[in-house]
Amino acid sequence: MGHVYQDRLSISMEELCSENGSSRGRMGRKSYDDDTRTFKSKNLETERKRREKLSSRLLMLRSLVPIITNMNKETIIDDSITYIKKLQDEVESLTRELPGIEANSKEVAKPKVDQFDAAEEMKKWGIQEEVQVTKIDGNKLWVKMIIENKRGGFKNLVQSLDTYGIELIDTNVTAMKGALLITTCIQGMHGETLEVNQTEQFLLGILRTI
Repeated sequence: MGHVYQDRLSISMEELCSENGSSRGRMGRKSYDDDTRTFKSKNLETERKRREKLSSRLLMLRSLVPIITNMNKETIIDDSITYIKKLQDEVESLTRELPGIEANSKEVAKPKVDQFDAAEEMKKWGIQEEVQVTKIDGNKLWVKMIIENKRGGFKNLVQSLDTYGIELIDTNVTAMKGALLITTCIQGMHGETLEVNQTEQFLLGILRTI
């Protein structure tokens, strides 16, 4: 009887230890899962910001290159490379011509430059600059802007917004009849709440300076 009682006691202790061990194992896995989930969440947020920053830089690049055949990333880069190579060829050509131009300065004719008057084109088609702002979610605002398609205009707009702590998200830019149609979502970089009327007046003020 004594042996039977001891065997049962031994089995009960083993079962108890096994249950405690399983419980700790589950708790350990939960903690591990929480850490993994937090790590993945941080990685996703970092990746989102990286993509938004890349998208903003591509849009700035698009605003500097006069001929973009498509708005996807590959095309913007390819067209930019083609445009840069064209500029390099023009620089080399002008460099070769420079000695002759200096020697015959009296006969130098001013180079003809075809200038596209964006303001006149907009006027011709009855297009005016405008800003529309709508609140959509939390601290985000949806913005539609029509601005004159000036050289470097979109770049200056992005830089001005960045200076005032305003971030552009999911931005689309379309050139049309001397104007740029810009649709985007904006939010404060540090979580500030942006008011619709104040933001609209603020954007109109920026457009007058670029």
